[in-house]
Amino acid sequence: MSSLPEIFSPEGPLARAISGYRVRDQQVDMAERIAAAIKGCSVFIAEAGTGTGKTFAYLVPALQSGGKVIVSTGTKTLQDQLFNKDLPMVRDALKAPVKIALLKGRANYVCPYHLQHAIADGRFLTREDAADARRISVFAKTTQSGDKAECIEVSENSPVWGHVTSTRDNCLGQECPDYKECFVMQARREAMAADLVVVNHHIFFADVMLRDEGMAELLPACNTVIFDEAHQLPEVATLFFGDSISTAQVLDLARDSRAEGLTSARDCLALPEGSKKLEKAAKDLRLAVGIDSGRFSYGQLQEKPEFEPALKVLEEEVAAFAALLETQAERAEGLEKCWQRATELDQRLTQWQQVSDLGYVRWAEAFTHSLQLNSTPLDVAEIFRKQMGGHPRAWIFTSATLAVQGKFHHYCSELGLGEPDSACWHSPFNYDKQAILYAPLGMPDPNAWNYTDTVVEAAWPAVKAANGGAFFLCTSLRAMRRTHELLKAKLEDENIDMPLLVQGEGSKNDLLQRFRHHGNSILVGSQSFWEGVDVRGEALSLVVIDKIPFAPPDDPVLSARIEQMKREGRNAFMEYQLPRAVINVKQGAGRLIRDENDKGVLMMCDPRLISKPYGRRVWQSLPPMKRTRELQVVLDFFANR
Repeated sequence: MSSLPEIFSPEGPLARAISGYRVRDQQVDMAERIAAAIKGCSVFIAEAGTGTGKTFAYLVPALQSGGKVIVSTGTKTLQDQLFNKDLPMVRDALKAPVKIALLKGRANYVCPYHLQHAIADGRFLTREDAADARRISVFAKTTQSGDKAECIEVSENSPVWGHVTSTRDNCLGQECPDYKECFVMQARREAMAADLVVVNHHIFFADVMLRDEGMAELLPACNTVIFDEAHQLPEVATLFFGDSISTAQVLDLARDSRAEGLTSARDCLALPEGSKKLEKAAKDLRLAVGIDSGRFSYGQLQEKPEFEPALKVLEEEVAAFAALLETQAERAEGLEKCWQRATELDQRLTQWQQVSDLGYVRWAEAFTHSLQLNSTPLDVAEIFRKQMGGHPRAWIFTSATLAVQGKFHHYCSELGLGEPDSACWHSPFNYDKQAILYAPLGMPDPNAWNYTDTVVEAAWPAVKAANGGAFFLCTSLRAMRRTHELLKAKLEDENIDMPLLVQGEGSKNDLLQRFRHHGNSILVGSQSFWEGVDVRGEALSLVVIDKIPFAPPDDPVLSARIEQMKREGRNAFMEYQLPRAVINVKQGAGRLIRDENDKGVLMMCDPRLISKPYGRRVWQSLPPMKRTRELQVVLDFFANR
């Protein structure tokens, strides 16, 4: 077996197999440290700046390790890229006899049982939905994997997918007549037989807690777990280590029960009637918190006069519906499953109302058509530490953004990692020549009523000098909409032909494709565009960040966490809020320089970057770009690039 320096050398297998490959000392060093952690079954944290080549740095030792490896990524997009492109490329270059598999959550796989029922029941409201259902039906007959990402004829956002995939609630398991053709079970079998399995963080944690995605069998046999985009873990762990119940689950139960009743219990007239009452109770609970979407603390919910009565009615209707389904459960597996779901929903509604543990916070999130009731732990460190216990294995955490000023204390504290081995590798890019950090003069307080208007006014000369190719990264949807409105007016007033794109007017991938294609676009986005976006060349040469992205202090989970830290005599701002904001700024800034030839300006509009003592911690965590407060320096940079 070749040594790591040989593999990564200019004459090595990677250089021979991959065009444009170049040796990076940071990459070799990182690979050696990861190999040592795998061999020693230890915990290792690695921050690797953009351009380090961290993917190859962990894939090579993983493929050489000889044990079973799970690689978990931040998103399904990264998961697909890793499995379809990076992993086969490295495996083929190394000629490694390693069997690989891809495992996603069950909502990504067509379910033959639910597809058949949905088409038979004619559940589709529009002609386009009915056409999508037919396309999925054709796809299901020809696909090997059943993965909806491969069904390119149907949008991933099509409402039809919800009818033709299974959930943990409505899967019939081994009782299903289509069990042998089940794509979910096939994916799990392949994952069990593979040497290296690519998953994503949501599956990893959903399964650790719910035992539902096939990981429960995978983890005990695994020697190494590698988390890429590991900065997302605390958030995802918090989401899954808690409990939630949604009115959408109640509506699904009502719909599925009605469909099962039509098939197996037509004579039970109480079933369709009961399902309608159940639907009304679920919709009334959603309306009880008002028409706007948003997050509400338990205290805020109690202040809404209609909330508690509506919750009581829903609880009564779920209990009554469970009792009704029990009388029909023996008639078919589908009806029995619906009865089990109703019983579980009844229990979870009761549990949510009885949460009294000080370590948990109760809150709700209102979406357009549903309300989700959540119970969330304020601290995931102890729970995560327990998950890492048991069988000795290596745990590798890597991302471009984990450290605050080169230190990992905040991250280790959040996940209960203690003081493990860690390392920080800076990007090999020449930021001093390639980029400028611009903090404009004269910006008002970020809470000023006209702040967004001032941001656009300050950024506009830079946008014109760059000839577009600009990202505006906003910290709220309101600021995003106002920024879009102001930019649109400026383009029209000055008769400038620059395509203006805004988050929400298409899928993220579609918007990015259009942005790259035009080359002189302006894209205005919020949270989802701060990370996981890779645009190279002049198509993106200006990134404007409106504010330091502190989480809103009225967020129910954050405010409860702050209160808890205060009770413990800790400084919540310095220990928790600021480190998270720093990592988010680093993510946003990371959109700008993606390779050795990129040039660009990062415009940080928030005056607190300069005026507040903590601002120093923010900009010292950013790459070593030239810094300026003068607009002319920016204009000259774009003129001479």
